[in-house]
Amino acid sequence: MTPFPDPNPGPQTRYNAALARTRARIEMTFGQLKERFQCLKGLRVAPDRACDIIVACAILHNIATISKERTPVVEVLPDDDLQPVHLDQPSGRAARDRIVEHHF
Repeated sequence: MTPFPDPNPGPQTRYNAALARTRARIEMTFGQLKERFQCLKGLRVAPDRACDIIVACAILHNIATISKERTPVVEVLPDDDLQPVHLDQPSGRAARDRIVEHHF
């Protein structure tokens, strides 16, 4: 998803805030997976093999979560420290604009 580089007050600002929160949650989850499964930190295999390994780790992580296993501690940055990723892809901007029009 593409954030607004200079958001107007209102829907654009709320969209950027929601995007930053979502991004932070995803990055935290990736961090937990890498802490729980050290093999993910330096994964150097073919893409199709990497997908299989990542899916297996995600399944095992979900099983551990359901079984109430200890969750690895991952440092989370506050929202203010998150910088949006700017990609100049027309499809990203179009998707962003549709979301803002319909949900914010």
